[in-house]
Amino acid sequence: MISTPPVPCDLERLSANQPKQKRMVKTSMAETKYGKYIITTPKPEWMFAAEGAPKSEPDIMTSVIYLDDTVLPGALYTECDWCWKPSKYSPPAHTHDFDEVLAFIGTDPENPRDLCGEVEFWLGDERHILTKSCMAFVPRGLKHSPLKVLRVDRPIFVFSSGPATGAYKRL
Repeated sequence: MISTPPVPCDLERLSANQPKQKRMVKTSMAETKYGKYIITTPKPEWMFAAEGAPKSEPDIMTSVIYLDDTVLPGALYTECDWCWKPSKYSPPAHTHDFDEVLAFIGTDPENPRDLCGEVEFWLGDERHILTKSCMAFVPRGLKHSPLKVLRVDRPIFVFSSGPATGAYKRL
């Protein structure tokens, strides 16, 4: 595998409350003409702290692949994670200035519609308990979260994406 030089990223773009300092995000395959568009790196650990979350713990949740403008200038926000155990952390209720799609996908090949667990997800003031593989569309400005993984029978794949401009951020 070809590795690329780190890409500088300005933490100020992530949050106005964070100190001004440079961080480095590594991608892969950029030594070819279009290799920079193939991303294989997880969410950088420093981003968890910037969001006020504890760092990723492989026995609870593993960040698989992460993409936003800090990884590849002009890219939309996309994140893929595996959930292994119930979560101890939940993102606080927040909004975005962009639409977001979240997907929760079970991993039972005999029953792909079964979430293989239970996720609590809030949209506005409504609490939803997810037990089936699903996608949730979150319109720009709609308050959402907390999001808690309550039960995990088999790993749950979590995907989120949205046309964020600049770095992913919560409002």
